[in-house]
Amino acid sequence: MFTFQKRLYLPALFTLLASQSGIANTLPESHTKLENGVLLGNFDKLDPNKKPGENFDLLNWTLSLPTDLNKDKKADIIYEKPLSKGFDLKPLFYTAADGAMVFASPNVGAKTSKNTKYARTELREMLRRGNDRIKTQGVNKNNWVFSSAPGSAKRKAGAVEGSLEATLAVNKVSTTGEKSKIGRVIIGQIHATDDEPIRLYYRKLPTNTHGSIYFAHEVNGGDDVWINMLGSRSSALSNPNNGIALNEKFSYKITVENSVLYVTLIREGKENISQSYNMSESGYNKGNQYMYFKAGVYNQNNGGKPKDYVQASFYHLSTIH
Repeated sequence: MFTFQKRLYLPALFTLLASQSGIANTLPESHTKLENGVLLGNFDKLDPNKKPGENFDLLNWTLSLPTDLNKDKKADIIYEKPLSKGFDLKPLFYTAADGAMVFASPNVGAKTSKNTKYARTELREMLRRGNDRIKTQGVNKNNWVFSSAPGSAKRKAGAVEGSLEATLAVNKVSTTGEKSKIGRVIIGQIHATDDEPIRLYYRKLPTNTHGSIYFAHEVNGGDDVWINMLGSRSSALSNPNNGIALNEKFSYKITVENSVLYVTLIREGKENISQSYNMSESGYNKGNQYMYFKAGVYNQNNGGKPKDYVQASFYHLSTIH
């Protein structure tokens, strides 16, 4: 109830359909060197007696919450410095008994903007690391750009391309509401000026014991391209082969390199799965396009019973630029 209280590397799998024009056929070294079946991060360093900002470097993140404590009709945001100095708020954001950083979001809550349909408890990358003289939005030192962006944009940006790594377990998904929305949660993103080069989803249906992993690539100003990694986004899918159960730890790595999107999924003791998508024709190389990573839980259900919610526990979180 939601209340406030080492193995040999084996070749990665590629299963993109040949008809997808964005297919890319090789992995960068940052993904080929990932050990097969070995989760990312050092969990031994996590201390259950510490706040999230003491276990994780959160100075390069802000946190969006599904609350509106100041009554401005927008989701509350916790900025870098208070977040890194020990902010927590049970049951939405706190340290678990095993030291994990827990994110939870109800189906219905305050939203970050009028254009957003769903509530979230989610981190937003901030390359400025607490230097509030640098604006949050824009092609500036707080955000990064593609290597194919104009030279002027690359000079202004805080970085050119990069990676997001995470190890987590999804603890709960929504179980009530519209059939098409039940069980969906976004656990990692790249957000651009207006659109999203990637939204990484976990989905488990109420009748299944295991969930799927898939992602959407949104063409700038255009439609989504959907790519499956384990199972699919179907609302009628039976247990996906090699799916991921609730509370099962897994890792992901998202990388943009030379305008190509790479995603690798790691499950303990199993073969890594990788997918890639060439974004050179997706419109993110324009001079006004800037990027930032996001991680946490972005609930993709906005209905159902009042106390329904999603939750995930993160054991490792890192960005590389």
